[in-house]
Amino acid sequence: QVQLVESGGGLVQPGGSLRLSCAASGRIASVYNMGWYRRAPGKQREVVASISSGGATNYADFVKGRFTVSRDNAKNTVYLQMNSLKPEDTAVYYCNAEIRSWRGAPVDNYWGQGTQVSVSS
Repeated sequence: QVQLVESGGGLVQPGGSLRLSCAASGRIASVYNMGWYRRAPGKQREVVASISSGGATNYADFVKGRFTVSRDNAKNTVYLQMNSLKPEDTAVYYCNAEIRSWRGAPVDNYWGQGTQVSVSS
């Protein structure tokens, strides 16, 4: 079984920063793309940022220049550094990872349980 466990959410004032972490554990042979999504109240889930196993990154336009995605392949962990947070960044943030559990197995898509990020004064 593979699990993604997130941490680092919370309440922060506008302009503040938070760092989210997401660690993959269990039977893991290879981890491919990892990323972050969010779902704000009353809205659909949207992609925030992603990072390949080689370190190539992609960002949604609304976070470019404010958020940074990174990963530690030795720890199967992905991070999201969020700076200059705005009230509209308030959402539940989910990590996602494409993982092959053993050699020869198909690549499956896994999700974390979600962590709440609230930006308010």
